[in-house]
This record gives sequence, C-alpha cells and structure tokens, in this order.
Amino acid sequence: MASVNFIHPPDYKDITKNKKIETALPPKKAILLLSQHTGAPSEPVVSVGDSVKTGSLIAQAKGFISSNLHSSISGKVVTIEDSPHPIIGLSRAIIIESDGLDTKAYLNSVSAKDISALSKEEIMTLIKEAGIVGLGGAAFPTLVKLNPPPAKKIISLIINGAECEPFLTCDHRLMLEKSKEIILGVQLVANVLGVKNIIIGIEENKLDAIESIKSVVFRMKADDLKPKVVSLKTKYPQGGEKQLIKTLLNKEVPSGGLPLDIGIVVINVQTIFAIYEAIYLRKPLYERVITISGGFPNIAKNILVRIGTPIKDILDYCGLNPKLDIYKIVMGGPMTGVAQSNSKAPIIKGTSGILVLDKKFKLEEKELECIRCSRCIEACPVGLMPCMIGLSSKKAKFDIASSYDPFDCIECGSCSFVCPSNIPLVQLIKLAKVKIKA
Repeated sequence: MASVNFIHPPDYKDITKNKKIETALPPKKAILLLSQHTGAPSEPVVSVGDSVKTGSLIAQAKGFISSNLHSSISGKVVTIEDSPHPIIGLSRAIIIESDGLDTKAYLNSVSAKDISALSKEEIMTLIKEAGIVGLGGAAFPTLVKLNPPPAKKIISLIINGAECEPFLTCDHRLMLEKSKEIILGVQLVANVLGVKNIIIGIEENKLDAIESIKSVVFRMKADDLKPKVVSLKTKYPQGGEKQLIKTLLNKEVPSGGLPLDIGIVVINVQTIFAIYEAIYLRKPLYERVITISGGFPNIAKNILVRIGTPIKDILDYCGLNPKLDIYKIVMGGPMTGVAQSNSKAPIIKGTSGILVLDKKFKLEEKELECIRCSRCIEACPVGLMPCMIGLSSKKAKFDIASSYDPFDCIECGSCSFVCPSNIPLVQLIKLAKVKIKA
C-alpha cells in the first residue's frame, strides 16, 4: 500500500447528525443469532423452556476467536432453530419471547475505587464475559485484539471515530453524548495494552464531536494518560483501520498482515463504549446504537436498539409506512452494507445502520464491458487491481484472481463506486475470496 487513495461519495449525514440517540422499545421476540462475529459461532448454554433475564449468558464462545452471546430481553427460550441472517442468509438462533418485564441480570454500577483496583487480567476477563466484538463492522472479538502474542509489542492505540460511511452518524452521536464514558473506556484499554501513545481520529465533518472529546481530555488529571485528538480530512474509506494507520502514523500494515504486526491496535469508538459499560456497569453487550436513514427523512433516527430485534420491528418503531415505494433496505452503509430480502432478519452486533432507500437511489445503467480506464486501480485504498480480479472472477479463473492478492481487499466498495461500466467489482472480489478459500 504505497499510497492511500480516497474517494468522495455524497455523505448524506445531515439527515441524522443532529438526531439525539433515542432508546427503542425492546422487541416482543428476540432472534439471537449464534453467528454474530468473526470466527466460530457461539454454543448455546440454554434449552427450550428456560427462563432468562436481560443480560443472561445464553451461548458461550467456541474457541479463542469467538464470542459470548447474551439475552437482550427477559423472558423464555421458545426455540433454537435456523433463522434469517442479515449477511450469510441463514444461521442457528436462540429465539426468546419477552415477559414484558426487562429484568436485568447484572449490576447497575461499580465504584471508581473498585475499578482502579482491577488487574489487567480481570479487565480482560470482564471484556470476554461481556461478549464484546468490534462494533465498527468487522465484529472481530475484542479480547483477541487486547491479547497479542508476547512477540508483538504494542506501542500505539488508535481509537477510530472516523465513521466515513455515508448516511451513518451513530458513532458521531455517541461521541457527542457519551464523551466522558468513551475516554474512561480508552483509559481502560490503554492500561490493558500498556501503551502511552493514544490517538483518537475523528473526521472533520464532526467538529462538535471533536470539541466534545477534546474538552473531556482537557479536564483529565495531569498524571492521566491523555490521548491526542486528531481531526481527519473527510474522505472515504478513511475509517478502514489500515488507511487510518497510514494517515495518523504513516505506517503500512504488510500484505496479509494485521495492525498488531507493526505494534498497533485500532478500536472503534462504539466498541470502546461497550468496554466502558462492561467494566463500570458489568453490562454485557446486548444493545448498540444504530442509524436509521435513507430516502425517507421522516423516519430518520439514531437509536439504541436491542441485538436480536427484527428489522421490521425497528422500522415500525421509526414510523415507516409500508405502502411507500421502497426500492431497497440495506443493513449497514451504502458502500459496504448488505441489501435485505427478509424484514424478519435481526440486528446483530456488527449492525451500524438500516437504510430505507427509494427509487432515486436505483442504478438504472446496465453493466457494460470493462474499458480499461484504470479508475478502480486509482481509487483502491490498498493498491490492488480490482478490474483484473473482477475479470478473472467473472471468467471463473480463480487461480489468476489469486495472483492479484484479493485477500488484501477491505471490501470498501470504492472500485464499484467509480467504475463507469457499472461492473459490480466488490461483489466479484468477494466471490473470488470465497472460491479461493474453498
């Protein structure tokens, strides 16, 4: 990745950036998918007929790269069966029917004195028990990031507040409304990793969030580990961790490598907030903030929603009229999100938003032949040749596709966005990855 390339899609953030976080109603039925994260699905520890509380452990991590799963409502386990998954189609799920009480299974708070007495190992145990994964999209188990091999010395911690994906403003609102809690979470992570170089990167289209975070840092004690807050140019995909590392530290993650290979850990702000809640409130990860946006501004919101809530329940809460002429519903942002065919699919830990798009977002142009313009190469933030991977994938020449390093692709969608021939390059690259793995 010799140079970092960016594009400038319309951001549509004005629709929700001033919408304060609302708390959505808990669902009457929660669909808690066992595949919520990178790695192995979790394994149920409850049976049909069991009663559970909000925050009760219902499935355990299966191996090191996996994550615990907790009930997001109180009630009864009614079935464990295959259910619609917003990304992979179908997945095993624990389905819980609410008792309407929302009885909690955890403490409300822990004193600061008790927090300061916690060891690194105790903090990591609490993070593991809480089932925390990356909430920026990849859903990589956070414990793995905080537990690098002894040979990998971590020297820098980057907090990712870029939120470069169009439409989405949930991280922006969280930084505005929970600045103090985010900084407390940053201190916890810095102490676990033993790092002093801490940088919080926020795009400059969130000046109010930058000032809010800076004001908390300014009031920190002189002997506290103070993070540096950096304003980033508004570009896409600024929030990709490799791009953020290049921008902030001018370092490159090697091909096929991870940030920890060069002594860096990158964590999203919403993940940091979940860590704060796990340690200070003993609260498992069973809810998160998401953005509802798209072509119908009257339903646009930032909401705190329970994991396992069906998409339909959320859109009903936001007041969506089902008779509207809806073109597409996308889970996530328009660049990296996944179009949904089933409104019964639930929110998962990695869900950052739901976009309800009307016909003005429909791409009418049909796909044409590649004209060898090289725009996709110029736009690729990791220096790949998307046109060559796409062409090889289209022709089912996956051995040739493999020679163009498709696994370095971060699936940001920049290539598809700039392609004048409307070739679905990112989908073809995803296909190549699946076939090469197989």
